[in-house]
Amino acid sequence: MLHHDLMDALERADGPPLIAYQAEGDLPRVEKGWHSHVRGQLFYVERGLFVSETRQGSWMLPPGRAGWLPPGAEHTIRITGPSRGWGLFVAPHMAHCLPIHACVVGVNDLLRSLVLRASTWTDQAELNDEQQRVMAVLVDEIRRAPVEPMHLPMPTDRRLQKMVTTIIEHPDDARGVDEWAQASGVSTRTLTRLFRDETGCSFAQWRQQAKLSRALEHLARGMRVSDVADALGYATVSAFVAMFRKAYGTPPGRYFAA
Repeated sequence: MLHHDLMDALERADGPPLIAYQAEGDLPRVEKGWHSHVRGQLFYVERGLFVSETRQGSWMLPPGRAGWLPPGAEHTIRITGPSRGWGLFVAPHMAHCLPIHACVVGVNDLLRSLVLRASTWTDQAELNDEQQRVMAVLVDEIRRAPVEPMHLPMPTDRRLQKMVTTIIEHPDDARGVDEWAQASGVSTRTLTRLFRDETGCSFAQWRQQAKLSRALEHLARGMRVSDVADALGYATVSAFVAMFRKAYGTPPGRYFAA
């Protein structure tokens, strides 16, 4: 399919239950505000970095992972640098057994092969028996795919929203939880409780994930590891490298190359 045909297919619930595609060449830089689509989307990144925000928070989509957006989910999208990948559009009636919230999932060889097989199908309203069997296995593989920790949950409390927005925009801000509580006009105990209730993690865990998210964006743009460490407020490059390796299993300098 051509690009405009794919975009049209996103807004149609009729036609094939699944529409698979493989992008030819690199995708351009894209930044689009809040919007939604009729069909669900699974998009796998081979190169580059996708950043999306949903009403539940933001998530990063680096190479080797796939992002899932259920039908009708409001989201933003930002493609950082030259990117390439493949994906799948899922009709609403096929997505009832898939995750109800946006998430990042791991992709195995079977899922990858099934999507690439489906991308060779002609644009037809109905699938034959063989294609329907492939489709059933494909949907089952998406359902069973492991969810990856690439999500940054966002609080709804206005005091916390103001605080986390500042941290996201200035990840080198070194203020601790006591100082943030004072700045937000609440006690440390209240802020700690609110943060865990609304995000599901502690303040320290959330801030580390926010730093990791910003680190991936910087690295995708080609920034040097030492400059990334400085931008995130780490006292030493080795401290940043150790944190990154613990989270992703590889040092930052090799992450996108790997």
